[in-house]
Amino acid sequence: ETGYQTPKVDVRGVVFKDGQLLMVKENIDDKWALPGGFCDIGLSPSENVVKEIKEESGYDVIPVKLIAILDKNKHPHPPEPYHYYKIFILCEIIGGESAVGPETNQVEFFTEHKLPPLSTNRNTELQIKTMFEFSRDSEKETIFD
Repeated sequence: ETGYQTPKVDVRGVVFKDGQLLMVKENIDDKWALPGGFCDIGLSPSENVVKEIKEESGYDVIPVKLIAILDKNKHPHPPEPYHYYKIFILCEIIGGESAVGPETNQVEFFTEHKLPPLSTNRNTELQIKTMFEFSRDSEKETIFD
């Protein structure tokens, strides 16, 4: 890359239904993640998360709260050649239905205590547990770093 080097941005949708968290099974590693991906140029983080959730899970959502902005290097993700910031956005389902996309092969909701094998490039167990804290406490403040 040329020019001043900056972190890449990854956005993750946090969607709860009946106390369970929406996750998608990734084709690339056959493990589970919050729906999301790299932010596309020309779309805001909230526009990106809406697009990613629809593409990967089939659900239509609206973003309601910024939950976290985390530096991937400060969390136990596998090492990568690039530096990433991860943006977690709480969303509510407003339509659609469960459907896999080109990058996913399953869509399910999980409870906090029965999590599937996680795609740790995309989300860690601690991050997922933190998302459940936000489901229990609507006043919890956004976290960062």
